[in-house]
Amino acid sequence: MVEQILQDDLSLLALPLYLAAMLVEAWHSQRHHLAHYRLFDTLASLSMLVAAAVVELLPKLLAVVAFLYLHEISPLRDVVGRQWWAWVLLFFLDDFAYYWFHRANHEVRLFWAGHVNHHSSQHMNLGTALRQGVGERLHKFLFWIWLPLLGFDPAMMITVISLNLFYQFWLHTRAVGKLHPWIEAVFNTPSHHRVHHGSNVRYLDRNHGGVLIIWDRLFGTFSEERDDEPVIYGLTHNIESDNPWTVLSHEYRAIWRDLRQANSWGDRLHILLLAPGWSAQGPDKRAATLRQQAGIR
Repeated sequence: MVEQILQDDLSLLALPLYLAAMLVEAWHSQRHHLAHYRLFDTLASLSMLVAAAVVELLPKLLAVVAFLYLHEISPLRDVVGRQWWAWVLLFFLDDFAYYWFHRANHEVRLFWAGHVNHHSSQHMNLGTALRQGVGERLHKFLFWIWLPLLGFDPAMMITVISLNLFYQFWLHTRAVGKLHPWIEAVFNTPSHHRVHHGSNVRYLDRNHGGVLIIWDRLFGTFSEERDDEPVIYGLTHNIESDNPWTVLSHEYRAIWRDLRQANSWGDRLHILLLAPGWSAQGPDKRAATLRQQAGIR
């Protein structure tokens, strides 16, 4: 049963399509001198894809076992099957779970250390979509642990999670402008996701949605892409390295350095659990603080 559920993950089936699309976009960028790709940056992205796949193996296996157990004890398991309405409901609940998982990766520094490599490229392209967060694989599935208790079987969950990620791949591009306002109002789009990858103060820690942008609008984390403020891709302090180990580990090493320099256990907890940018010595460089200082809502 566990093996069958893991086979329902569509990610591996989509990988050849991802790579083909990336090559086409890179060819188009080179032909039109757009400089949207850089070879060693793309190789670093692909190395993160491999590392994420390896790191995720055990956590995903444990998660599926947990999902199966929780589904078995759910009082709703005989009510929620694979009816059309169950798939629709699961789509919304999965996207809701993804929003909070993704938001936590930006607002808890320990989680950010496992996600930051996805943002470390200074280019926005389909190759960046493959620069998966590695460390986040260790805690990812905890954000979905409540769904089997509602009666959703793990095979359905893995399928919907995979489809959500498939949708997100196509958001990582500069080739698509803003879409119809109704689409922009409801769905996550390339425009919204370009904002998410921005290091501008206005754009920091914004637009965490997967398929839908409605969660960001509801919970106050939405920002529009503005013509008068082009997105600056990358980190507030870029690592300027394509070394896979540096891309993977730089924030963990920074956390370890800060923990060693901290003067109290309270400060150490704040370092781990508050948003990136907090410092006991100051100044406070968290995104919310920087926006407040700049007068940006």
